[in-house]
Amino acid sequence: MKVTTIAGTVVVLALVVGGVVLSGVLEPDYDTSAVDEQVNAPDQQLLARGKYLARAGDCTACHTSKDGAPFAGGVPIPTPFGTIYGTNITPDPEYGIGQWTSADFYKVLHDGIAPGGPLYPAMPYTSYRGLSREDSDAIFAYLRSIEPAPVPNRAIEIPFPFNFRPLMRGWNLLFLTDTLPSASEGSSEEWVRGRYLVNVLGHCTECHTPRGMLGQLKLGESFEGGAAEAIHAPDLTPGAMAARGWAAKDLQQFLAQGIAPQGSAYGGMYDAFHHSTRYLSEADNKAVVRYLTGDTPHEAVTLKPATPEQDETVKVGRSHYLALCAGCHAANGQGKPNVTVALAGNSTIRNPDPNNLLQVVLHGLDQKEFPGNQGRQAMPGFADALDNAQVAELANYLRVSFGGQKGDVTGDAVAKRR
Repeated sequence: MKVTTIAGTVVVLALVVGGVVLSGVLEPDYDTSAVDEQVNAPDQQLLARGKYLARAGDCTACHTSKDGAPFAGGVPIPTPFGTIYGTNITPDPEYGIGQWTSADFYKVLHDGIAPGGPLYPAMPYTSYRGLSREDSDAIFAYLRSIEPAPVPNRAIEIPFPFNFRPLMRGWNLLFLTDTLPSASEGSSEEWVRGRYLVNVLGHCTECHTPRGMLGQLKLGESFEGGAAEAIHAPDLTPGAMAARGWAAKDLQQFLAQGIAPQGSAYGGMYDAFHHSTRYLSEADNKAVVRYLTGDTPHEAVTLKPATPEQDETVKVGRSHYLALCAGCHAANGQGKPNVTVALAGNSTIRNPDPNNLLQVVLHGLDQKEFPGNQGRQAMPGFADALDNAQVAELANYLRVSFGGQKGDVTGDAVAKRR
């Protein structure tokens, strides 16, 4: 990514100066001899707790590549600045964290500073910063107990000047904060626990919050949706979720099973479900939902039956639907168990932002399995079968008939998502 504006150049210079200034700051020392002794000879209760917390923190998604050894790294993480790869966090002494102390690990999570230097915020230390020292030590003990994997770390693929790591000290000076984002209003014990799980361990805001030009979270717009990847992370504010039909019991089911009446997990959310949320205890599952919906939840909005639509593109869209979609999703959009999800009332179709619907129509979905012998078969993409105008017609039919939305998708909007 090139910064070409005067304002952008000034910010980069500020980062350089901040990086130079902060590079000479002494990092705080911790008296961790007792902690590290416990890490080196942990009991099973500590390891079990660390494993649970590592799952709640979704460490696997970024640190375990497909067909790779657990936590051996290599997962590509695309950013607007280039590609970063998840690192090896096994106890391998050369490539992993085998020579780290518990203080080193805590400093990574709290400050984004590893023994080898500053990290990029693709590693969500901006959220993990709120992790308690006790939880950090438990996760570290668990990671130190797994099988070491001598897998070298992949070099980042980021152009100059952003590949100059000391810049990140300046970035931290500008953007690293102890302020927790706010998803809802509440003060109950369950809400407070949910805030910790969502904001810190689950680092949900990292995907579900918009970012600025230098990758910083816009905390004033917390949980209002993020567009870092092709599949956008939807708005998780209580009113927006209620408008898409989400009730607390359905959110609990979605986090535990990956599938609910409003649809199934896909894209990055499937990984978050598969590696993390399905392992939450029942109490923590409820706490997450309590925090997302608030102590006084909004009532889920019931979808009103579609009114007759005179727009010609919507009428034409129905013909596309009957020809391409009804065989799997049924004529009235009710779907088929273990084959396809229902489209009537589907949260993606009820979303005012049509991006994810268009991405799915164009590029399809992979086959996925869910707990309880549930599944979703692969869905083909129709990028080759339909032109931009036809995709827009199909999307408008779906939005009007099954989502209570306007039929205002244009061919130009589709072209941008090819």
